Amino acid sequence: MAVRVAVIYYSATGNVHQLAQAVAQGAESRDADVRLRRVAEVAPDTAIDANPAWRAHVDATKDSVPEATLEDLEWATAYAFGTPTRFGNVSSQLKQFIDRTGQQWQAGVFHNKPATSFTSAMNRHGGQESTLLSVNNVFYHWGCIIVPPGYTDPSLFAAGGNPYGTSWPSGGGEGPDQATLDAAHYQGRHLADIAGQLRG
Repeated sequence: MAVRVAVIYYSATGNVHQLAQAVAQGAESRDADVRLRRVAEVAPDTAIDANPAWRAHVDATKDSVPEATLEDLEWATAYAFGTPTRFGNVSSQLKQFIDRTGQQWQAGVFHNKPATSFTSAMNRHGGQESTLLSVNNVFYHWGCIIVPPGYTDPSLFAAGGNPYGTSWPSGGGEGPDQATLDAAHYQGRHLADIAGQLRG
């Protein structure tokens, strides 16, 4: 049976979306079955409309990227979770999705499944590492096997050297550069490789 990777993310203006696509492509390059899923947007339209980039991204992905469901978590044998940094923590949109997983947690759905995380923030020191550690706290409770990229590939150094997970300091400008997308691609490959090894 092929490794099944669920790449589940929230993205407001598209940076984390691009990272998620690269992670998914990396896993697919290892012949994993991949589901790329966005969590539901819960912000009010007034907040979204106040930022043209936010509105543009919501409209661009609402029909092209399926919304994440709890069944996606049950289907997967490995997880990659992505979120923008919100005051050094997980976005409320991703957190709301995670908070619905109590039944799956109690049933042991997540036990011993490999998991990894990725993020984006406006500033280079804008809370990327604390956000990734916050996501990983969920994996501890779920009983997952955390798979960080570490310093296991040269692409990590070219992208800024974050061993916790791929991160992009957006600076409010363009999306992730090629070095960061390469690191995210590697992170997806690495997750799929570890998931395959765990399956024997």
